[in-house]
Amino acid sequence: MLPFIRSDLGELSAYTPNPGGTPDEPAPISPDRLDANESPYDLPSDLKQKLAWTYQQEIESNRYPDGSHAALKQAIAEYVCETATPSPADSITPENITAGNGSDELIRSLIMATCLRGEGSVLVANPTFSMYAILAETLGVPVVPVGRSETNFEMDLGAAQQAIEQTQNPPVRAVFVVHPNSPTGSALTPAELDWLRNLPPHILAVIDEAYFEFSRNTVAAELRSHPNWVILRTFSKAFRLAAHRAGYAIGNPELIATLEKIRLPYNLPSFTQAAALSALRHRHELLASVPEILAERDRLRDALAQMPALQVWPTDANFIYLRLSGAGGNDALASLTEQLRAGGTLVRHTGGGLRITVGTPEENSRTLRRFKALFSR
Repeated sequence: MLPFIRSDLGELSAYTPNPGGTPDEPAPISPDRLDANESPYDLPSDLKQKLAWTYQQEIESNRYPDGSHAALKQAIAEYVCETATPSPADSITPENITAGNGSDELIRSLIMATCLRGEGSVLVANPTFSMYAILAETLGVPVVPVGRSETNFEMDLGAAQQAIEQTQNPPVRAVFVVHPNSPTGSALTPAELDWLRNLPPHILAVIDEAYFEFSRNTVAAELRSHPNWVILRTFSKAFRLAAHRAGYAIGNPELIATLEKIRLPYNLPSFTQAAALSALRHRHELLASVPEILAERDRLRDALAQMPALQVWPTDANFIYLRLSGAGGNDALASLTEQLRAGGTLVRHTGGGLRITVGTPEENSRTLRRFKALFSR
């Protein structure tokens, strides 16, 4: 390794969106991509045409983007108030919002704001979104992992509390949870929410609501009561803007002001801001696909749950999590992943199971046929 590079980075691996080794056969030319929790639907063509017009007529390529994200923050604040129950309309304003290059930038900024210079470590409950630990490790921040129940994937709250009480040098300064969790699809339980509500004020609770539009579960109405909470959301899922990398955080104005200090200037390109604004303005049209995706999710899950070889869990997101029944371990899951891939369905092998994104009705039907064919052998 080059002598000027931090020694600990030699132990890390670059993030791979769909790790699975090097397959013997190339993937099909047009596979069913059910591995990244994206929406199966592109933007409507008329909306794409409007964005193309915006790029041609309004965006000056020689000018920097709006570094304040003022219009986007205002639109996000209005959307958050509209969708929270009970509505926090009197408390969520643009001062509660910061925008990032996807949620990843915001996760990184939150770790930087709480844990750098040896001041803190982060706590995660595995299996969960891998980027929490990856980003902490790239910053040299210790990660404190705890487990989850094998029945409903609730965080091991006793172990989490013990970790907070016993971890020193550095202490836990941030807890990351997903609501609902990826890859398991499980929403935070009442016990988990109560535990978060009782965290001491010197620990930040990061509640990732990336799949809010599918679950309709949000803690936005409680933010005023918990200045040590912050919510993360993204435009990459239900809003169909994965290619544009736009996310946002909702939190206490003092925390948001700190994140504004940390983020890179001009972190959101002008076209990304235009796309996010357009998505919010046309949200009723874009989110009209959510009921269909949820219906397809239930159809796919029910059919998979009838296969004796599979253990399938309930889900509040746009994906399904399953494991092999009996003695099937990671080698068997890796083999199943590769066989599905060879057949034309890409899924994610992660967290000791398979995560399958809900696709179009046609993609889901093909996936079911491939599962049935594999297990009928």
